[in-house]
Amino acid sequence: MNDPRFAGIGMTSARTRDRLVQRLREQGIRSAEVLERIRTVPRHIFVDEALASRAYEDTALPIGFGQTISQPYIVARMSEALLQSGPLHNVLEIGTGCGYQTAVLSGLVTRIYSIERIEALLQRAKLRLKELSVKNVRFRHGDGMEGWKSHAPYDGILVAAAPLSVPEALLTQLAENGRLIMPVGGEGGQELMRFTRRDQKIEKTSLGPVSFVPLQPGVVAG
Repeated sequence: MNDPRFAGIGMTSARTRDRLVQRLREQGIRSAEVLERIRTVPRHIFVDEALASRAYEDTALPIGFGQTISQPYIVARMSEALLQSGPLHNVLEIGTGCGYQTAVLSGLVTRIYSIERIEALLQRAKLRLKELSVKNVRFRHGDGMEGWKSHAPYDGILVAAAPLSVPEALLTQLAENGRLIMPVGGEGGQELMRFTRRDQKIEKTSLGPVSFVPLQPGVVAG
């Protein structure tokens, strides 16, 4: 990452990122690996230039098409929950969005299969991750509710938007002892959930209240 855009200046500098990491630590994020990814992945390149000075605030920001880049705490919380029971090799991500969560995860797992329903967002994310020399991600323009069956089973699935109920396809594509981390519920009543497949049963754990954009079916071209 020798490109000066990645290093940042002023409100996107290393010092600003260090302050963000300290805030996340104070909020309960314990994983040193996750915190290091938050510190090193240049979040400012994933938002519009006009918002770059706010990139290291712990807040969600608009990325167009009615979507947002999740606040760093949520990215860290979901990543930590996904990795809590050990290393992951085959991970499915639903909702590539701008690619920031993908970039953070890419340094923590062996490979990622990432699905985005909005083609314009997907193309932008692919470009950003290519600029960062991320090579362990495969992308698909598709309906996240259907998962990506040809690469299943997954030992980790992360969903960055909230359905009213868990899509059955995602549960069936989860490996034994695999973890699915996702928000579930309608606006104002969402919970971040962890689903773990053990002995052909699904164990459910609530990780607390959250607020995400809804998970929509279908695809948006262009």
